[in-house]
Amino acid sequence: MLPADDPFYAPPTDLHSLTPGALIRSRQVDLKDHWASQHRTQAWQLAYRSTDLNGQPCLAVTTIVLPRKAAHTEPRLLSFQCAIDAVTSRCFPSYALRKGAKAGRAIAPVEFFVVRRALAKGWAVSIPDHEGMLGAWGAPREPGYRALDGIRAALAFPALELAADTPIGLWGYSGGGLATAWTAEMAPTYAPELNIAGAVLGSPVGDMASALLRLDGGFHSGLPIMVIAGLRRVYPALDRAIEEHATYTGRRELAEIEELPTLDAVRKFGHHDIDDYLDIPLADLLAQPEMVEMMADLQLGSHAPDIPLLVVQAVHDEVIGVDDIDRLVDRYRELGTSVTYLRDQLSEHYSLLALSGPTAVGWLTRRFEGQPPRGLTHTIIAGQRSPRLRRLAKALARPES
Repeated sequence: MLPADDPFYAPPTDLHSLTPGALIRSRQVDLKDHWASQHRTQAWQLAYRSTDLNGQPCLAVTTIVLPRKAAHTEPRLLSFQCAIDAVTSRCFPSYALRKGAKAGRAIAPVEFFVVRRALAKGWAVSIPDHEGMLGAWGAPREPGYRALDGIRAALAFPALELAADTPIGLWGYSGGGLATAWTAEMAPTYAPELNIAGAVLGSPVGDMASALLRLDGGFHSGLPIMVIAGLRRVYPALDRAIEEHATYTGRRELAEIEELPTLDAVRKFGHHDIDDYLDIPLADLLAQPEMVEMMADLQLGSHAPDIPLLVVQAVHDEVIGVDDIDRLVDRYRELGTSVTYLRDQLSEHYSLLALSGPTAVGWLTRRFEGQPPRGLTHTIIAGQRSPRLRRLAKALARPES
């Protein structure tokens, strides 16, 4: 049953009276056997009160996965933000990860193989539906609210037996890296009580306007089309602009992509030019004052995370431009945030998720242990088992003098 038809996702009538992160309901669920069986995990879904883009209360859902073998020392909690990268609820992790879900073209099931690295460490994992029930992919701030409130709900969930000061890590890649960046940016003001040790941002979308224009018309043009389909649900100005300037073909294609899972949308809409959907060029539409204001609102790097960050990016990434990530790292450092930046020369967008997994888990482990990071920039070859990389790993683990 898709979330839109599942009563578990229905908000209660007293939603306004609840505090952010308040647990509304829970249920134990079964994950796909070949994802969960290795660590004999148990999984629950938590529905809780969160906050949307406009500061209004909303219901959100996270999937909690608990490994059979807990951490050797004190418990740890990881919030892993999946690359949902779609508008349809078929791609929400809470649906896509469940046994029996028809979600073969969603990304969350693929990313769960990376999540298993955290489970192998004995960490509990929260996997929030950070896009919300509207599937507003690309929206700012609210992915962070939902992830942070998912952490609050997990800490309050009796079955997990987690203390309020449990050390917390954040991790996500690509669209999940974007959501993780918003989580790190929102945490100081929205959830200052949480004991967050650090965040790993894998190939986040450093500049949304740059990504939209660069991917348009290429192999990955379905991604910016899905972003537009998602953003128009939360930005009335964009919806008005689409209504005014979309052609018949544009309206039809936007309606279709809203129902497609991520990989189907990328395949079907490859090499589509958004200019063909509009009666004016996309660049001209984005130059309108209301659109300029919206694009500025989407920009990462305007709020200072107060936790250390690890940013991982492929130099030859075909989806996210390395120059955009270079500038994002610079903005964070100018705000005073400690950033360790690994630029990988060998991989590309898709392979770096798996290749960077050991680095991400190792870096978070050291943050959990209280070791201060070394906020440096390194250009490396991910996964290369060389003396140089071993020396680099030791350097990153060594406390700053």
